[in-house]
Amino acid sequence: MLPGMTTAVEIARDVRSATRSAREVVDRSLARARAASHLNIFITLDEAGARAAAERLDARIAAGEDLGPLAGVPVVVKDNILTAGLLTTAGSEALARFVPPVDATVVERLRAAGAIVIGKSNLDEFGMGSSNENSAFGPVRNPWNLGRVPGGSSGGSAAAVAAGVVPLALGTDTGGSVRQPAAFCGVLGFKPTYGTLSRYGVIAFASSLDQVGVLARSNGDLALAMSVMAGADPRDATSLPEAPECAFAGTNLAGLRVGIVRELSGDGNSPAMRDALARTVADLETLGATVVDADLPYARHGVATYYLVATAEASSNLSRFDGMVYSARHGESSLGQAQVMTESRGRSLGREVKRRVLMGTYALSAGYYDAYYGKALRVRRLIADDFDRAFESADVLLSPTTPETAFPLGSRRDDPLAMYLGDVDTCLASLAGLPAISVPAGLSPDELPCGVQFIAPPMRDARLLGVAAALERQSGRTSPPPFGMDLS
Repeated sequence: MLPGMTTAVEIARDVRSATRSAREVVDRSLARARAASHLNIFITLDEAGARAAAERLDARIAAGEDLGPLAGVPVVVKDNILTAGLLTTAGSEALARFVPPVDATVVERLRAAGAIVIGKSNLDEFGMGSSNENSAFGPVRNPWNLGRVPGGSSGGSAAAVAAGVVPLALGTDTGGSVRQPAAFCGVLGFKPTYGTLSRYGVIAFASSLDQVGVLARSNGDLALAMSVMAGADPRDATSLPEAPECAFAGTNLAGLRVGIVRELSGDGNSPAMRDALARTVADLETLGATVVDADLPYARHGVATYYLVATAEASSNLSRFDGMVYSARHGESSLGQAQVMTESRGRSLGREVKRRVLMGTYALSAGYYDAYYGKALRVRRLIADDFDRAFESADVLLSPTTPETAFPLGSRRDDPLAMYLGDVDTCLASLAGLPAISVPAGLSPDELPCGVQFIAPPMRDARLLGVAAALERQSGRTSPPPFGMDLS
């Protein structure tokens, strides 16, 4: 932990017992946010709103009310998740002035549990990116090394947790957008089973893949946040009628079968990532787990499949941002609807978003649907079948979260293929709707965080949290270096 930084579990305990006030906690969090301003974490930092919410909580405590399990805990929310009365841009000029009238379900549930939203975090526009450089509001910088990316698309949320601004942050994970930045920033990143967390109020990128996720420094904080947010939501038809159990019963890994995915763990990874994987295997064996080989033969088709399915759904979902009802409008109405729509899309959407919309539109077009999108759906099924077979001989699967550590800012902006290939490890669990978690696995020789990923069968989310808790206890946690402020 950073000096003076405490977990969400500890903050809530202290605030509920009046050992410290919610206002004190929020003031400390806001001070850290201001000290980390050079990281460009926030699109909106709601200082006045956060302080007012803290004062209301303190007044309720003084009146003897029993507050929720996250009482006084400051949180950051990715800026593609709706927050009532607070600017929500999705990192795009298209929504640069959009203030939603409602909270997303996950935000509503966090607030009901006593959490305090201090701001909205920067992201790749509409969640499309792996570096947090595709934002209309500028790139986020990695707290470990200002010349490196924090990962994407939830880079602002990951950086906020890594820099000690908040103990908890929300992100969204479509093909790895919580897990990859978690790995790059040295924190935990959890994507639950698809449907565990409601998508109501989340600005859609690819609806069959999008899932809200959580970033934290403590596994107990992850479990607490999940217990508050999980559950059916009548406003989201994809939410599960019964949420999977997320409270882990213990951290004893004796008898646990961990399958190392051979297709993801070989020469395609940097030496630092192979070393991180070896360290994790050693820790698992010390904890009593049995490590076996596992195969996902169709993993080699994962990136291509993901970028066909995701872009096709993005083409459909983003068609509404045309300057008519949604999005900023550009051009005179006298020019006609078609011209206004053309100008609005051209000026309001960034280069990567337009690239993906064009890719998806092509994949869905007449004459190409079966050759591209239809085939991708069939391979997606084969990938899910691979997982089913792998879980016959393994309880969880293990791989690097990313093939390498955080890369330099600007190094891949003009090479989209290299950027897309970085999703090779994370996109598979998204395609199959499986729960997955990125766990810190030490540092590379150049002192950048490494992360490893565990994947479990559907509805076995608690199993992942138990593994993460055991490793946390065995090897400890890493903390970012100072970034220009004494946090004690």
